[in-house]
Amino acid sequence: MLAILALVIAGAAVLSHTAPAPFLFEAFRPSKSLWRVPPRAGTPPTIYLTFDDGPNPEWTPALLDALDREGAPATFFLIDEHITPETAPVVRRIAQEGHAIGLHSGTRRLMMMQPAALAARLSLAADRISSITGQAPCRLFRPHAGWRSASMYQGLELAGYQLAGWSWGMWDWSWWQTPDAGRTARRLTRKASPGDIIVIHDGHHENPRADRRYTPETIRLMVPALKAKGFSFERLCDMGVAPSARRTPMSEECHSPCDDQ
Repeated sequence: MLAILALVIAGAAVLSHTAPAPFLFEAFRPSKSLWRVPPRAGTPPTIYLTFDDGPNPEWTPALLDALDREGAPATFFLIDEHITPETAPVVRRIAQEGHAIGLHSGTRRLMMMQPAALAARLSLAADRISSITGQAPCRLFRPHAGWRSASMYQGLELAGYQLAGWSWGMWDWSWWQTPDAGRTARRLTRKASPGDIIVIHDGHHENPRADRRYTPETIRLMVPALKAKGFSFERLCDMGVAPSARRTPMSEECHSPCDDQ
């Protein structure tokens, strides 16, 4: 019996750090993360498109073309190490075309950083984006694979950031199958509900030039299908950061792409 109890406790501890959905950490700090946006009365059902692991010099521009063609705003979670002189114009274009930019990471090691070190890292990454776009990114951070920790939440609070997750099953991962735009678009369209946060990858955490040709094609297929079902699209950053997360000078109100458009 004690062995079973120990296994249950160990399993819960692991899931609290790795579950791709709100779990124990979020139960005690619901305002510190965003996994789904509650529908607002009197507004159309809304979907929030987000893209991870860019900027990708090969495929993010094609994705931006698709979003422009379909008239869908989105939020891009960018990996700081992938922002280079080659990809800086892509970052600038993301902001210029009215999309929001949040911070991302290509490593799980950030969950083990000291809170002050994580806050400093986020500040430096935000400054780099600001120097390229002329606008601060919004204060949302998405950890690699959703892995988080108590110290990460403490660091995010120091920096005035909110952790950004995604809605259950609303991702482009296809259980080790080769990504397919048609299959992904059909599945996400079928599962979509008001307030869902969708995550699709326009890059890769290790390979910034990864082949993501399925991503713009998914948008070309999915967005019209969702619009036909009555959905509208908004930037996740338009929701803003919970007031309780703004507690330090570092977390003063920013002028993000979603605030300035």
